[in-house]
Amino acid sequence: MMGHQSDSQDKLFYSFNLESYVPQNHLLRGINQFLDLSDLRQHLSQLYSHTGRPSIDPELMIRMLIIGYSFGIRSEHRLCEEVHLNLAYRWFCFCHLGIEDHVPDHSTFSKNRHGRFRNGEVFRKLFETVLQRCMNEGLVRGEGFATDTSIIKADAQRQRGIPGEEPTDWGNPEEATRPVREYLESLETTDAPDNPPKAISLTDPSSSWTAAHGPGIFAYCTNYLIDLDAGIIVDVEASAVSKSAEVEATKIMIERVEDQFEIKPARLVGDTNYGSASMLGWLVDEKQIEPHVPVLDRSEREDGTLSRSDFVWDEAANEYRCPEGNPLKSNWRPFKNPRMHITKAEQILYRSSQKHCTNSPIKEKCCPNTPVRKIPRSIYEPARDVARAIGKTDAYKQSRRERKKVEMLFTHLKRILKLDKLRLRGFSGAQDEFLLAATAQNLRRMAMWLTPSLSNMHAIPA
Repeated sequence: MMGHQSDSQDKLFYSFNLESYVPQNHLLRGINQFLDLSDLRQHLSQLYSHTGRPSIDPELMIRMLIIGYSFGIRSEHRLCEEVHLNLAYRWFCFCHLGIEDHVPDHSTFSKNRHGRFRNGEVFRKLFETVLQRCMNEGLVRGEGFATDTSIIKADAQRQRGIPGEEPTDWGNPEEATRPVREYLESLETTDAPDNPPKAISLTDPSSSWTAAHGPGIFAYCTNYLIDLDAGIIVDVEASAVSKSAEVEATKIMIERVEDQFEIKPARLVGDTNYGSASMLGWLVDEKQIEPHVPVLDRSEREDGTLSRSDFVWDEAANEYRCPEGNPLKSNWRPFKNPRMHITKAEQILYRSSQKHCTNSPIKEKCCPNTPVRKIPRSIYEPARDVARAIGKTDAYKQSRRERKKVEMLFTHLKRILKLDKLRLRGFSGAQDEFLLAATAQNLRRMAMWLTPSLSNMHAIPA
């Protein structure tokens, strides 16, 4: 018999169990199992007044932000609407948000993000707490790390940019926007760049102008340092879009992980961007880390003349030997005070003798346009030789395959978590977003790997 919904009298009492409406295989159940915010209130206690009206619980706001970054909800206004409607999201905030409680207004997030949360480095603390849980669960071995960077578009329009060499009147700093104030403060503590940027954004002047992947945009770089065992992100750092800034960010991350967790990898895997001489010297000589990185080498010539590899290095004599057996030295005469002849590029120039080159049968193939042949040798050349030797091993080939794990994380970041464009401005805003996104990725990875009801799933219910 066909049923019919009757318009019965409203009930005086309802029995509603929120727990029973959340599927057992929902991703948030796994995330909730591994998320511990018990130290958050104590961490923020000094930033709250002891008098006045009670504020919204910071743990509730953190849980809501984790929902947003875990499921690609980029708008805080939409996040509040989703938490209001979605029972699973309410359940995730169950200890602070019941079925009849009101969801905080979206403006509350902005006030706390740029205030207490940033001043208390809450997002860095949250990331490290989740990472420590990953370590406790055995997902971080610390044997091998991989590093890479990805460009994320800034919240800055091209039309609001001006040429970098053009002088800019920012007006009264006290009346400027927060990103502009941060930019002006950074100018007071850092040296002016040798080459001015091609363009500066008036809305987010800390962002970098780049045309690396098509039409020019203002952007930041998110730099990941991951453990190669389970692909857990062990650190994240925001940087400008430049090779030198990305390399410096990797150094910062490696040292921070070592200081905070006493973990230093035996090998670091990266692309050619991290194969500069100074970076390899830092890894090999200072940190004793094997560089599984392609060596950045521009010494090979393509014009038919002899390359540096055609010359033999004699370590004992501190000189090169040309194919004719003639030496190339850095010092052809003794000095009262020994000189190293190190250039600004951290290289030592080795020169041949004009007497040997003038009558050499291979001069036209060696140095056709100069009287003598010069070979620059990096002061980090021994470290470069170490990297070249590692590049011939089977372990290096395996490292190249494993490096795809960090590239997959960037794909997941942009396609699944929808973080292909920032919503917050300034370096501090970019760092906050990158930390929250990396925290969400680690929580998702831990939940999928360690929760039985999720480990065999191919699709994750949102």
